[in-house]
Amino acid sequence: MMILVTGGSGSGKSAFAEDCVVSFGKTDRIYIATMYPFDEESRKRVQRHRKMRQGKGFETVECYTGLDKIRLPENCTVLLECMSNLVANEMFQEEGAHENTVEAVLKGVRHIREQAGNLVIVTNEIFSEAADYQGETELYQEYLGQINQKIAEIADQVVEVVYGIPVYHKNKLLSGEG
Repeated sequence: MMILVTGGSGSGKSAFAEDCVVSFGKTDRIYIATMYPFDEESRKRVQRHRKMRQGKGFETVECYTGLDKIRLPENCTVLLECMSNLVANEMFQEEGAHENTVEAVLKGVRHIREQAGNLVIVTNEIFSEAADYQGETELYQEYLGQINQKIAEIADQVVEVVYGIPVYHKNKLLSGEG
């Protein structure tokens, strides 16, 4: 099972994604953390997410780039959070994939999916802003958009969390697909 969870900042997508992972039952639960704690705000966010996961049986694996190098226990349940951080890391960190970001991230997702019994991926809805961006920000949006579309295509479920309410855009379990 592969679920893509999206939503805006503060939408409740992280809590929803964690609940999805817990709903899969007693398996090894791996949290792949992609946020590089480069400043005080990001360190606070990391701490907040750790508190949210506390007591839920997650083992945390930090991975800022190179998702395809992670080795996981067979048939584990993985929560990958967050795609938007991973894309930025691959684009801008020295050891990142840079112009090959889309291919590198998708290769990494396929690699994780092959190892995991269940995979829940969190991404951000950044495309509804009215602002007009240029340069690297526009390229970032382009890359993230391409990646989100490809992941949505192969996912069993695509869920947007709005004000804590899950809205299913794709659900192969209910439609009989798959």
